[in-house]
Amino acid sequence: MIQTISMSPPQITSLKELHCHRSNMEPWTELNFLLYCAKYYNNPQCFDTQEFNEDLNRIKYIKRLFNKYRDDNDLKDRLILNHIIVLCNVFGPIHASRILFFKLKDFHSYLKPFLEYLGYLPAKITNIGFFPQDIICADIESDKNIQDALDNI
Repeated sequence: MIQTISMSPPQITSLKELHCHRSNMEPWTELNFLLYCAKYYNNPQCFDTQEFNEDLNRIKYIKRLFNKYRDDNDLKDRLILNHIIVLCNVFGPIHASRILFFKLKDFHSYLKPFLEYLGYLPAKITNIGFFPQDIICADIESDKNIQDALDNI
C-alpha cells in the first residue's frame, strides 16, 4: 500500500497571523509575489481584484515596451514613465522598485535610468529570488540612450 503525504498550508485565522507567517517565508519568489503585491497595494479607488490585476499588468506593458526598445530601438519613454509612476503611486516607490527589479530581471539597465529620473531608485534591492540575492543599484550600468532621452524631457 502506498501512503501519500499531503502538505496543507497552515491555517491562518487573522491578518496578524498572516503577516507573521509571511515574514517567515523568505526569500521572495514567484510563489509569494502576489501576496507581497497585495500587502503593499494602496489604491483607495480600488473596489475589486480586477483593478488590482490591471495595475499589475502595467509590469507586463513595461516589459513589452523594453522588448520593443531592445528589438527595434523604439523607446516610448513617456509611456514607460507613466506606467512606473502609477505603480509607485499604488505600491509606494520602495515596493514598486522591488517589484519591478524582480519582474524585469533582463532589463535592469533599462529600468535604472527611469527610476533615477523619478528619484525612486533605491541603493539596494534585498532578498530577491529563490536563492536570495541583493541587487546593488550602483553596480547596474544604465542604458546610455535611455539616459539621453530622459535628459531631453
